[in-house]
Amino acid sequence: MKKLRQSKKILWEILVPRYSNAGREYSIKYHQAWDKQVRSIAGGITILKTARGHWISPKGKVIVEEMIPIRIYCTEEAIEKIIGFTLEYYNQQAVFAYEVSSRVIIKYR
Repeated sequence: MKKLRQSKKILWEILVPRYSNAGREYSIKYHQAWDKQVRSIAGGITILKTARGHWISPKGKVIVEEMIPIRIYCTEEAIEKIIGFTLEYYNQQAVFAYEVSSRVIIKYR
């Protein structure tokens, strides 16, 4: 029987919005529900301090918004699933995720 090759895990960062498209701040409980779902997909997350993003929309409009950077160590297949979930959960027009590093060392005691 042939073993399936497991996909390589990579350290990713994804940006989730602090506010809805209508300008309402998401509650901590709302974010925690996203956290729980993403942890179930990837096994863990690291939540960083809020950052301010300035984006130019496809129509040329400048959008300024507060984003929460989240680091996730998972496969590319898992980050694709997380991106899709994030698009729907936060009702976003686009979700920005990028590779931080493919070289990650985890050392256990």
